[in-house]
Amino acid sequence: MALYVQKFGGSSVADVERLQRVAQRIYDTKQAGFDVVVVVSAMGKTTDDLVKLAREVNADPSDREYDMLLSTGEQISISVLAMALHALGIGAVSMTGPQAGIQTDASHVKAKITNIEPARVQAEIDKGNVVIVAGFQGINPNNDIATLGRGGSDLSAVALAAALKADRCQIFTDVDGVYTADPRVVKNAQKLDVISYDEMLELASLGARVLQSRSVEFAKKFGVEIEVLTSFEVKPGTVVKEEEAMESVAVRGVAADENQAKVTVQTLPDKPGAAAELFKKIAEAGINVDVIVQNVSDAGATDISFTVEKDDVTKVKGVLGTEGILYDEGIAKVSVVGIGMRSHTGVAFRMFQALADNDINIEMISTSEIKVSVVIQESQANLALEKLHAAFGLDA
Repeated sequence: MALYVQKFGGSSVADVERLQRVAQRIYDTKQAGFDVVVVVSAMGKTTDDLVKLAREVNADPSDREYDMLLSTGEQISISVLAMALHALGIGAVSMTGPQAGIQTDASHVKAKITNIEPARVQAEIDKGNVVIVAGFQGINPNNDIATLGRGGSDLSAVALAAALKADRCQIFTDVDGVYTADPRVVKNAQKLDVISYDEMLELASLGARVLQSRSVEFAKKFGVEIEVLTSFEVKPGTVVKEEEAMESVAVRGVAADENQAKVTVQTLPDKPGAAAELFKKIAEAGINVDVIVQNVSDAGATDISFTVEKDDVTKVKGVLGTEGILYDEGIAKVSVVGIGMRSHTGVAFRMFQALADNDINIEMISTSEIKVSVVIQESQANLALEKLHAAFGLDA
């Protein structure tokens, strides 16, 4: 019997009515002859509320206790959804991430999955039950609950699909697929029927809020086919997989990430090892750095700028301090993505010209084989998205 792993986000189970709709969707899948494993996020804004609660009690809570608190949101979702399926006459059992055999490294807040032992999940599947797993969490080597970072339920679902050799991993969300841009910002954004792992990985890491980037990376590594679709209608979504024909299109999508901050370290000694020492401190604090730009040396010193997530600014200040360092949280990173860039020229020129035509200043630039990213002022992010979307003909 074919196996589907289905993941439902917080908006899909935000209230009793939506949760019952999800239960009906799972019931229909089961009745169609599929085995089903479900991964669920916390209901609605529960995680946000828990984060707010933690910050009100302690502005800098310990990572271990933070994870203990945040993991409770998903545990509410799984038990209530199991009850809803029982009401429909479907056998269902809920499991926390640790109960489902999801193991992580020793870190907290942004833990990485190291292994999954799905024997208990498989045993329930063999009994004919729907297994409902709490997303976003696992157990670390210290036998503590560890969370996987924002969007971690996507990673839980993909990892379980790989471990169970599922036929497909369906990610249900509040949009009906992957678009050429955020349809809430760009009115003419078009839904894509298929997108490659590499393109989806870049878009996810650059601000597209459809899938967590680490989940896409995991799916590519283990060959898990993902379908992104809406939980509010029964209609086809976007399939994430490899397809060579995609290289005929230079740009497949544009994205903006407004959860970015720029850090500028002034008067850094211009000598071998200075940058290494700086970023060693950043790395040891578990902070991810993205775009890096170093200016021309002047009188034996230089300044270096880099971007981090806004959520990590407090950690950076704790490591580097504030003297001689500028922090700008009013920026955004805007990107164009497409595996066709490998064989098409002029993408950067068209991007820079479109921004210049609309008086949008570029502060930093970063490129890879299939994307070009620029750092601009956050207030111009939506305008940049609209103009770039049109400049590359994505409206059609």
